[in-house]
Amino acid sequence: MSVFGTVLAVTGHIGYHPSWDCETCGEPWPCPSFRAIPRDRLDGTALIPVMSCVLRRAIRDLRGRPEGPQPPEIVKRFLWFLPLNDEEARAIALRMR
Repeated sequence: MSVFGTVLAVTGHIGYHPSWDCETCGEPWPCPSFRAIPRDRLDGTALIPVMSCVLRRAIRDLRGRPEGPQPPEIVKRFLWFLPLNDEEARAIALRMR
């Protein structure tokens, strides 16, 4: 099982498309409980490819919803563990469409 899968199994906090809400707590996923996992239990290099895969689908599912998040906001939400500024998030969002 991947590092990501292990963390999901331990926390039970996971979200799926099209709503991208946590099945356990109902918060937008990655939810506060998932993001609160100690950094030493998260491997950013393992999370980047996994979150990039789900990010593309999340942008497609969430953009354009009335009062929904814009693609750069979605990027920051799913890549919360990276120190991204607005320009970087916008550039990633454009590449992920």
